[in-house]
Amino acid sequence: MTNCDPAGAATLMRGVAAPAFAAVAEEFDRNFAERGEVGASLHVLVDGKPVVDLWGGVADPETGRVWEQDTVSVVFSATKAAVALCVHRLLASGDLREDMSVAQVWPEFAANGKGDITIGMLLNHSAGIPVLSEPLGSGMLEDWEFMAGRIADQAPFWLPGEQHGYHPVTFGFVLGEVVRRVAGSTIGTFFASEIAGPQGLDFWIGLPPEIEPRVAPIVKGIDGEVAPTPFLDAALHQRGSIPNLFVFNSGNWARAGVNTRAGRAAEIPAANGVTNGKGLAKMYANALRDPAVRCLAEPESSSAKEMRMSDGFDATLLMRTRFRGGFMLSMDNTAQLGAGQSMRIGSNAFGHCGSGGSIGFADPALGLSVGYTMNKQGPGTLLNERGQALVDAIYRSLGQSVPTPAPLESQFEQDRL
Repeated sequence: MTNCDPAGAATLMRGVAAPAFAAVAEEFDRNFAERGEVGASLHVLVDGKPVVDLWGGVADPETGRVWEQDTVSVVFSATKAAVALCVHRLLASGDLREDMSVAQVWPEFAANGKGDITIGMLLNHSAGIPVLSEPLGSGMLEDWEFMAGRIADQAPFWLPGEQHGYHPVTFGFVLGEVVRRVAGSTIGTFFASEIAGPQGLDFWIGLPPEIEPRVAPIVKGIDGEVAPTPFLDAALHQRGSIPNLFVFNSGNWARAGVNTRAGRAAEIPAANGVTNGKGLAKMYANALRDPAVRCLAEPESSSAKEMRMSDGFDATLLMRTRFRGGFMLSMDNTAQLGAGQSMRIGSNAFGHCGSGGSIGFADPALGLSVGYTMNKQGPGTLLNERGQALVDAIYRSLGQSVPTPAPLESQFEQDRL
């Protein structure tokens, strides 16, 4: 392993990288020098063994506190992978089935045409409840009972199972309520007792108070002109549309609550998980050892065929997305939409990125698991240049290129992109 602690360097990059992964360390450093990184962590394992463990920069720009090896931060939607793993535990035990209706364990959820929504539809974002129609006030995402009641009353935006669209917030609350009703504990407690605790992960959904001193506050991204996309156009100009409700009717947690004790202590399981690169990478490395999860990236396996994949035009993000089993699959919209609208990982890989640029994923074909977190938000809907540069360098270090997903079979879907 190569020591990557350049004493006195402005970026304060520290840690180690195996010689074969020197290019990854170079890109991590370039993120600070050229791409506006403030504080970050990166962890890479191959066959469960660490080959990259890097961290650096500033955790809190207001105080100058540096990013330490155990610094953690909010990873936004990268948290959804932790929720998915909890659900897979219950699927494996037989407590849940993919074809089971949510209403079977949560009767109130059946209201307003949602009686046929299944666990599988939630996992592949085809359930039809990506956002809420009724206004959400400040602090509402931190109120579990309020959110569960509001979601139970929501009517679907499309016939469940007939199309898909990213469920940015409701994903976590619905599956979290399912876990609570089946397992008898909140999703944060279940994740801690069944996954994070036994696996020794620094990863929480609902942060304990004693971890607060280790948290790097989220730093607002670069101000300035944002590249136009169909999603942003609809969010700004089509009132009542799904993109508009996503951006303007999601409470104020992302703006005002994310850097508060209350905002991190709450359980917002689609968005407010707190961890670092090592926590994400280790979680995915352990998932690779779990046949029920590993099969997601093996299309020939019977289990994978039973778990339906969503692939095509996304009614929320208004671009091509791909989901299976609660995870994102590789998606490349660069040619149509430019940078920041893709998450290019291996063709057999599964993972999830988070708002601003964090990412965790596993590639079973390579025995690879990766976690990257940071505090400064970046541009784009999916993975921005900082994270993608690291992912590309990791694959190059393994002698691999990152393939693009296969073309869609439906010309209709292609025409909508």
